[in-house]
Amino acid sequence: MNRIMKIAAIIVPVALLGACTTLSDSDRALLESASKNAADAKTMAQQALDASRSAQQSAAQASTDAKSASEKADRIFQKSLRK
Repeated sequence: MNRIMKIAAIIVPVALLGACTTLSDSDRALLESASKNAADAKTMAQQALDASRSAQQSAAQASTDAKSASEKADRIFQKSLRK
């Protein structure tokens, strides 16, 4: 009897798990749609991240160029004051 209980303790959870994981066609389609939407969202997020990094690099370059131009203008101004 004890052996039968042990076997039942193993078989019943496996059978219940199998019953719970069975999906209807509409559930399966919904799951596939959600999976595709998640993959599309991941792709869009990666594209946004790439665009953000590109914009950050452009902004850093613009900042460097502006600083250089400002320093040049200051030198020209200082030089004109000495004349």
